[in-house]
Amino acid sequence: MTNTIQIYHNPRCSKSRQTLAIIEEKGIQPEIILYLNDTPTANELKNILSKLGISARKLMRKGEQDYKDNNLNNTELSEDDLIEKMTQFPKLIERPIVIKGQQAVLGRPPENVLSLL
Repeated sequence: MTNTIQIYHNPRCSKSRQTLAIIEEKGIQPEIILYLNDTPTANELKNILSKLGISARKLMRKGEQDYKDNNLNNTELSEDDLIEKMTQFPKLIERPIVIKGQQAVLGRPPENVLSLL
């Protein structure tokens, strides 16, 4: 089970599509999670952040309107506050995220995924 590759994917995102293509070119059929429809819970996001080794703020897409509308540049907001907003507005989650066992990478650039394969 630990060899299963999961990708938090948005088919409309070119980086997400490129990352998925790299995985498939290696003959791997990943578990595709369409996170805009199947939004990760706060606990799942905490787990992902721990595997990525980054803070919630680093996983946020700061150019999104939801980021501006919710004043998410406020440095007083806690990790939990930011994670909660990502569960409410999954468009805020940077993509794609690729997970294998206890490791994860952001597919920005898509070649980052090669370190997991």
